[in-house]
Amino acid sequence: MRGKALQICGTGSGVGKSVITAGLCRIFLQDGFRVAPFKAQNMALNSFVTKGGGEIGRAQAVQAQASRLEPTVDMNPVLIKPSSDTGAQVIVLGKPLRNMEAVQYIEHKKDLIKTVHESFDRLINKYEAVVIEGAGSPAEVNLKSHDFVNMKMAEYAKAPVILVCDIDKGGALAWVVGTLELLTKKERKRIKGIIINKFRGDINLLTPGVRFLEKRTGIKVLGVIPYFRDVRIPEEDSVPLEVASCKSHLSAVEEVTSKKIKKIDIAVIYLPHISNFTDFDPLEKEPDVLLRYVRRPEELGSPDIIILPGTKNTIGDLKYLKNSGFAEKILVTYDLRLVTILGICGGYQMLGRKILDSHSLESNCKKTDGLGVLPVVTSLEKEKILRQVKGKELFSGEKIYGYEIHHGRTKVIGKYSHLFEINERDGKKVRYFDGIVSGNKQVYGTYLHGIFDNNSFRRDFLNRIRSKKGWPVLSQTTDFNVDMEFDKLADVIRKNIDMDYLYKTMKI
Repeated sequence: MRGKALQICGTGSGVGKSVITAGLCRIFLQDGFRVAPFKAQNMALNSFVTKGGGEIGRAQAVQAQASRLEPTVDMNPVLIKPSSDTGAQVIVLGKPLRNMEAVQYIEHKKDLIKTVHESFDRLINKYEAVVIEGAGSPAEVNLKSHDFVNMKMAEYAKAPVILVCDIDKGGALAWVVGTLELLTKKERKRIKGIIINKFRGDINLLTPGVRFLEKRTGIKVLGVIPYFRDVRIPEEDSVPLEVASCKSHLSAVEEVTSKKIKKIDIAVIYLPHISNFTDFDPLEKEPDVLLRYVRRPEELGSPDIIILPGTKNTIGDLKYLKNSGFAEKILVTYDLRLVTILGICGGYQMLGRKILDSHSLESNCKKTDGLGVLPVVTSLEKEKILRQVKGKELFSGEKIYGYEIHHGRTKVIGKYSHLFEINERDGKKVRYFDGIVSGNKQVYGTYLHGIFDNNSFRRDFLNRIRSKKGWPVLSQTTDFNVDMEFDKLADVIRKNIDMDYLYKTMKI
């Protein structure tokens, strides 16, 4: 029997569609339905590797987790990973298709509609409910002719649409009215409810606004969701990062000093094409960590750890480090042995001596000098490595799991120690090594994303820094049950929207 679909659209990007979709997935699961998430096309730099070796948007992996499902490529059949202002890598059913400029991709989109519909059909025929997430705004008139992710997807899925707005940004009522005005009469008819998200303050003060919206649009305001901080669920792609990166080094130092808390200062370099920055969410939750994203060299200060994160354009971001002055500052702190440096994926490649791009995957420059602090040379190859792995850190013996997403093949050309031993890849027993670490444990490099999700490894890594500073180590790490976090999210949404109306709208 074919299931029922519901689509969550937004008045714009970053209004909370991903989180609300995850919360609704958990509510339907709690209410006894087999439910799955779906997003036809996701444009994001945070991605995840499925057990089948496919790459999908990280948000859909989180939504699958809320549904207690193993993520699959059908949940996000098209993933766009920007590599420049006008170009991106196009990933279809988990595998890279090729790099395209925006105009090229628009021409190609018509060839992807069948693939998108087939993925959705597989889900809707397997599950009782499918919660579809839209992208950006459904009212972008310049994109509607080739849209397959917003209203045209809802039409194909025969799905009622809930429109979400973010009142914390300001102008939410106008945003809702303007969005509806730009939709066709047929499209507006499909909008069955409005959710006002991220409200702060006395709800009674919003009552006139709710009445206005319902009278002006003829559409029911399904509910008002309060702004919350106590539910630890990853948000949409770049919004939290933009907020986090606004904190200057000075204010960060003042925070530590004023509270007299011995915290480890971790600076993540905010690269122009930064990707998979959800790698560092677990660090942010540790009580002895001050995590900050640094946009300018003068903000770097004297951190305990510098992290060079993943990137969708390693060569371009390496040039940025050199031209901005970041490289010089990083190397000075390295020479003085004042800091621990960690490079993940593209960051690992940058720490090496050279990056070779003979296939011009990222630039026309065939050879680029790296920062030279690790004895490795990386060659960018056409075939992308996508895999889930398990293993252990050789130094501590701590078990780890993670995933790889990279075109690079890195060869060690000097003295080194391996960082991780991998003993399982995509569910199969293997034995090989990943990454390297300098002899004095000052510089680490790895291809593994998600390593800080490993609680024991994370605490051991942080305790090494504490020991180096002469601080007492912490015996316990921050551990939380992510499944309980989804229940907390579901509880907030359930208490603040009209679920009876939503179920009637879905006819479920």
